[in-house]
Amino acid sequence: MKTFIAEALPYEYEFRMDNTALLIIDMQRDFCENGGFGELLGNDIALTKGIIPTVKRMLETARKEGMLVIHTREGHRPDLSDCPPQKLKRSKKQGAGIGDVGPMGRILVRGEYGHDIVEELYPIEGEIIIDKPGKGAFYATDLELVLQTRGIENLIVCGVTTHVCVSTTIREANDRGFNCVLLSDCSAAFDPQDHEATLKSIHQQGGIFGWVSSSDKIIEALEK
Repeated sequence: MKTFIAEALPYEYEFRMDNTALLIIDMQRDFCENGGFGELLGNDIALTKGIIPTVKRMLETARKEGMLVIHTREGHRPDLSDCPPQKLKRSKKQGAGIGDVGPMGRILVRGEYGHDIVEELYPIEGEIIIDKPGKGAFYATDLELVLQTRGIENLIVCGVTTHVCVSTTIREANDRGFNCVLLSDCSAAFDPQDHEATLKSIHQQGGIFGWVSSSDKIIEALEK
């Protein structure tokens, strides 16, 4: 099986098609569209919305190449029984509480319009969706089992927000022995400083949590 080599920090990232998955974190309407949770908290969603075309290009490439694609969504059961009381309490202190009714339905509740993935990146048949109640995609989900069953060792990670759900997932993955590369142009935070600081935290000290690259570099490696 051919090994692909992509430019990355702190050094080149190597992967094979049979042991690699594209992991798209929380590209949901609640975080990327007007009227969603992110905007209701007072954030400018221009940055999270702005990466959709770049993520779409990476997604289309992965589909063309036959790479395993996994999407995640953060959200809770309609009765909020899987939402820790302190998380619920903190969310309501910010002005838009989990479970409250917003322009796109109840905020971060599974099955609501705002909870679902944006149309441009919507999963197709055969792509896996992981519904998670926390920030990390491994917590209280079967993601690790899915990856082990498929023989996945490498994760190409993108999505929102860089410093919260994306970073948490990469750290969880690192502790479980997966090699993660974060695509800087396919991830975003509401604050650019949070985004940049997280990129550095991932690849510093020789790649303490993984690698940082871009969709252009990964696609270039695949096309070679």
